[in-house]
Amino acid sequence: MTSDSSRALLSQLTPSPDKVEAYLGDTYVLESVEHLTRLGIDPATFARRHSLLLLKPDAIVARAVAPTLEWLGANGFEVVGAYRVAVDRHLARALWYFAWNIASPERRRLADLLVDISDALVLVVRDTDGALPAPVRLTEAKGATDPRKRRRGELRYLLGRHNYLLNLVHSPDDPADVLRELAIYFDEPTRAGLLTRLGAGVDQAGEVARIAAELYERTPAGSFDRASALARIARDLGAEEPVSDEDCARLLYSAWDAGRDLDPWSVIVLGSYVLPMRSGTRSQTLRPVAANDWLEARP
Repeated sequence: MTSDSSRALLSQLTPSPDKVEAYLGDTYVLESVEHLTRLGIDPATFARRHSLLLLKPDAIVARAVAPTLEWLGANGFEVVGAYRVAVDRHLARALWYFAWNIASPERRRLADLLVDISDALVLVVRDTDGALPAPVRLTEAKGATDPRKRRRGELRYLLGRHNYLLNLVHSPDDPADVLRELAIYFDEPTRAGLLTRLGAGVDQAGEVARIAAELYERTPAGSFDRASALARIARDLGAEEPVSDEDCARLLYSAWDAGRDLDPWSVIVLGSYVLPMRSGTRSQTLRPVAANDWLEARP
């Protein structure tokens, strides 16, 4: 595609001019657009009708697959693909490339621990509603990253782990992000298989159950309770349990500085409550797209 045609396509898929400019040279976006076009699939149509829902390693620990499936069905989303995806620090940085610049060093460290906990489950979903592009409606309906902003009926509210870092699920904000994340999660053969099966109408419930069982067998369920995590860490260090957030943070910093080997899940849970999540750097993030942004920007 030429630069002009790419700009015209992306302008249909996001109301953010900054995102259009950034994605013109993004390898993942270009790869998906080229692949879909080569297979005779209109990238814009695909990205409006479909979205992706990542159940992160914390969702596996929380045993969140079944309630997520129930919520999707009740909210007009049909699961048309399910894939087990290996996660590592590079996948995390690819997904959040345009937001990770404002993450604190502590948040990145916790995220790097989290990706070693389990593989993830990626669901490909089709919206049966159609009033908004699928990724826009799913993002609005799943709830905010900030637990204080979540509302009853949203997926993250339903799943009940009211934490900023351990928010269990991720989805692309708009159709442009669908194209980008499609190529992050899936190589070309996997994408080709997915696209071939989309029209077959195969029920994915059995595949989701199979992948969930595999992930649950490998990854124990865990507590998201701060007090339990602190007790485990203090016991392993032979230390008194601190009370304040600041003293809990100092306990983690001291253990890291000393190279102590701590239970990763306990560090993730405690750290998610007491360590800073944002750096002091001025944000260059591509602002998430809200439903009203999309509606106001579209003719």
